[in-house]
Amino acid sequence: MLARVFSSAIQGIEAHPLEVEVNVGFGDSIIVVVGLPDAAVKESRDRVTTALINSGFKIPLGKTTINLAPADIKKEGPSFDLPIAVGMIGASEQMAIERLEDFVLVGELALTGAIRPVKGVLSVAISARSQKKKGILVPAENAAEAAVVSGLDVYPVRNLREAVAFLEGEIQIAPTKVELSHIFDQPREDDVDFSEVKGQESVKRALEVAAAGGHNILLVGPPGTGKSMLAKRLATILPPFTLNEALEATKIHSIVGLMNSGQALITRRPFRSPHHTVSDAGLLGGNANPTPGEISLAHHGVLFLDELPEFKRGVLETLRQPLEEGRVTISRAAGTMTFPSEFMLVAAMNPTPDGKMPHESRSTPHEIQKYLGRVSGPLLDRIDIHIEVPAVKFRDISSQTPGEPSASIRARVVEARKRQQARFAGKARVTCNARMTTREIKTFCQLEAEGLEMLKHAMTDQSLSARAYDRVLKVARTIADLAGSEKILTDHIAEAIQYRSLDRQIWT
Repeated sequence: MLARVFSSAIQGIEAHPLEVEVNVGFGDSIIVVVGLPDAAVKESRDRVTTALINSGFKIPLGKTTINLAPADIKKEGPSFDLPIAVGMIGASEQMAIERLEDFVLVGELALTGAIRPVKGVLSVAISARSQKKKGILVPAENAAEAAVVSGLDVYPVRNLREAVAFLEGEIQIAPTKVELSHIFDQPREDDVDFSEVKGQESVKRALEVAAAGGHNILLVGPPGTGKSMLAKRLATILPPFTLNEALEATKIHSIVGLMNSGQALITRRPFRSPHHTVSDAGLLGGNANPTPGEISLAHHGVLFLDELPEFKRGVLETLRQPLEEGRVTISRAAGTMTFPSEFMLVAAMNPTPDGKMPHESRSTPHEIQKYLGRVSGPLLDRIDIHIEVPAVKFRDISSQTPGEPSASIRARVVEARKRQQARFAGKARVTCNARMTTREIKTFCQLEAEGLEMLKHAMTDQSLSARAYDRVLKVARTIADLAGSEKILTDHIAEAIQYRSLDRQIWT
């Protein structure tokens, strides 16, 4: 007898419809899995047969053929255990199969028959809705994550017997419901706060500007000046997630398996900080079947690269495409995948090889330039703000007065972002000033004569590139937004120029 069960296969961060066909025929009692399965899927034969016995079902007699269609998509992971088990039970006439076409099933089976959580359930739920299925059966731990998809009934199941009983109509299971408004209304509790940072007011201002416009930023200063401390607090002043941003970030984290049990959505902007020994595959994504890397895990959040010159030059150069386009394309033998990667890059580095400021360093100008040259000019051009992080003064360290809290800074950032959203309404690709194209810059970054003359002198004196010219205009637009000004004034241009410190050759 033939039974058909519906599931989904993950490719990249998307789920594609999958049909599990199980046929029980005559011949030797063997189980054959076909349809491009990986090792984990092939091993499901042993998990499923043991789970069937321990759940009180019989193993089909004769040759059991399990086909995972379409056959040209590689099947990975243990999420097909549940549909395979249900298909075997249905094909051996131990259950009615009429209702199987109405549902999508995913789940890993324990040897006891218990159903364990799997990765990528949010993507699977979105795929199930697109197939117009009545519902989806998922492990209980994944139910909240799947339930954020509207228009789809999500049924949590804890073991194989419960799943079979529900599909036969013997028991009823209440669909899991998630109140999205309740999730986003939870009070914000961050582990770190800008109020804990003593001094460094100029750097805090630069970080505020970066957050308000979505600009990439480079912190340059000696060890112990608080570069990492400041960078780790940047996420606390970014605007709250929108629902679409939360769904996009959650899909990526779910695919990689970083969701907590019972967690519905990621509601805090991610902060990723890979070590400088990371490979290009670890940063961009990779493996035989491409999976998201650190830059995609930082989607709609912050990617922090500490000790920037210590990263391999080839790894850093791979950042140029995602920084420009907001996505990364990876080609492997298994296929080509494109992952979203709209993140804020925050980088930190020492000013000289020995970590001291140039006037204190024993390094020669040539050695300093060689050290700075580890970071290419094209990559630096893609970083809108360069800011010096000086040593903290004693009076600041010893002060008992707390700094401005993140909540206050975030309120100004949110207001600036609202102005940008109104300005770019109808432009799906442009969400903040940092994402402006040349066309938007010409339209929204008009300068008066005095500001234009100031920028002309800066371009001449500092030999700024054409890309750096655009960066200055974008940052100036953000500074004007923070000030509530429709026009970009001379003061805004002057501040933006000061944020190109490496262009000003201050280290030689």
